Amino acid sequence: MKAVVFDQFKTFPTLKDVEKPTPGPGEVLLKVAGAGACHSDVAIFSEFTEDFGPAQMKPSFTLGHENSGWIEEMGPGVEGFEKGDAFLVYGPIGCGHCKACSRGQDTYCENAAGMRYLGTGLGRDGGMAEYMVVPARNLVPLGEADPVAAAPLSDAGLTPYHAIKKSLHLLGGGDKFALVIGLGGLGQLAVQILTALTGATVIATDTKEEAMKAAEARGAVIVPGGEGQAEKIREITGGKGVDAVFDLVGVGPTIELGMTVAASQGRVTVVGIAGGNYQWNFYTTPYETELANTYWGTIEELHEVVALYRAGKIEPDVQVYAMDEALQAYHDLHDGKLSARAVVAPHGR
Repeated sequence: MKAVVFDQFKTFPTLKDVEKPTPGPGEVLLKVAGAGACHSDVAIFSEFTEDFGPAQMKPSFTLGHENSGWIEEMGPGVEGFEKGDAFLVYGPIGCGHCKACSRGQDTYCENAAGMRYLGTGLGRDGGMAEYMVVPARNLVPLGEADPVAAAPLSDAGLTPYHAIKKSLHLLGGGDKFALVIGLGGLGQLAVQILTALTGATVIATDTKEEAMKAAEARGAVIVPGGEGQAEKIREITGGKGVDAVFDLVGVGPTIELGMTVAASQGRVTVVGIAGGNYQWNFYTTPYETELANTYWGTIEELHEVVALYRAGKIEPDVQVYAMDEALQAYHDLHDGKLSARAVVAPHGR
């Protein structure tokens, strides 16, 4: 079968023929419906080195941590699935027996340092292939919903959803404001999730006109980046500031913007992993404002994300590529040419 393989650091992945995997005990073989191309994949092959990056990311393995597919075969001990049924894949894989994993919070596995991989496509063979093997416990049913478009929900949907749930206590009731900084794939879904879960006024900001128009069409109040950006955001809130800020970029200026416009007792969540720094100061920070980060989410939350998708409350923007075009999808992502999430559909749509 064909697969996109990360062979060595600082080198673009290759599309090659590899052996079709066989499911082991507790696993299933999926016929891949869709595999999302994420900036985290680009970091793996373009930024990480032998000495920089998670120890579990050593080559070689198949990329792809945003995956969906149809049941093809069940491994020993697996029951309750029917061939052809569609599922979304929860990407993180922890030890399975620590306290965090028992909560479905594999992202915070207490034994992660001793694991051979962090998840599918993250040290373990992922879904940028015609078939993939997945632990049966990591499957979330999609029902009749389109599995190809659903693929990015496993990260681009789950990651902002988890961050937003951590701030829901600040967004209940009237006269509440949320700010989304960065309107790429995660940001567009964040706008939709906030609209679906809260009655807050959703403010959205970016520097790209097309992205801002898409967010505005989804009900967001748009503030373009540039001069006077913070003042315009505060003006929309009546001067009190934003109750919950979600920074989907994570560079120094965006973190600073979030802290500048946050309300007292508000919360700024850095979701983007650009690695920016922020100089905290007691006198310039609104009182009791929290600055936090989050990472991915739980499998229970992914069930909730899928419920929103199946109900038509959220819809990822996707650009579909054939398996033979998979490397082009990564080139387009790397070069900033995408206006939607690239999804590779090995078996067509």
